[in-house]
Amino acid sequence: MARGKKKRPQLDDPARKRRGLWRMFSRRRPKDDNNDGFGRMAEAIARFMGTPAFLVGMTIFCGVWLGWNTFLPESVQFDPRALNFTLLTLILSLQASYAAPLLLLSDNRQADRDRVQAEQDRQSNEKAHATTEFITREIASLRIAMADVATRDYVRGELRDLLEELQAGDDDPTPAAETADGAEPIEPARDHAHLRSLLREDIRAVLREELEQMRSDAAE
Repeated sequence: MARGKKKRPQLDDPARKRRGLWRMFSRRRPKDDNNDGFGRMAEAIARFMGTPAFLVGMTIFCGVWLGWNTFLPESVQFDPRALNFTLLTLILSLQASYAAPLLLLSDNRQADRDRVQAEQDRQSNEKAHATTEFITREIASLRIAMADVATRDYVRGELRDLLEELQAGDDDPTPAAETADGAEPIEPARDHAHLRSLLREDIRAVLREELEQMRSDAAE
């Protein structure tokens, strides 16, 4: 049975907790911790080599080296000029040969971090896009629902028309009807007038409330 493939740890995975100082000096440390520690060290060295302090330090070091082995007596010189400063050339060559891989390691780790950050940004953008679409749909549904609601102008127009009809009915009263058996006549006009007066009072109250609401809105 083939063994399952080990999942490669990512940069955004939580670091493992160390259970004591003995793990710092243990020979059987996890491979991931070793790689991460070496990567941090490489980044620190590469970052220091890119600072003005390193440039000034290297300049002072080379100047002192060349001055010591040029102007001092030959008895105290350890890298004489006659040999073209062989030791200094070897040191600078070793420094250059190690600097290039360290810079590449630092660039690789930065590229991994950029990839993780880009993935997180993509997920955030997808969530924001989904939220925006949801809000847009909700606003559209609210607009459709508001289109079916009677507006204030429409209600006022209907109330005004009803009031005009009631006022026109007051100018043309209906005569009292007589019963067939000679009983007392029924006066529908009186009932209609009473109903119209009640409706008129209700309409005026509604219009008064609307006017007060408009004034309060204008004051705000």
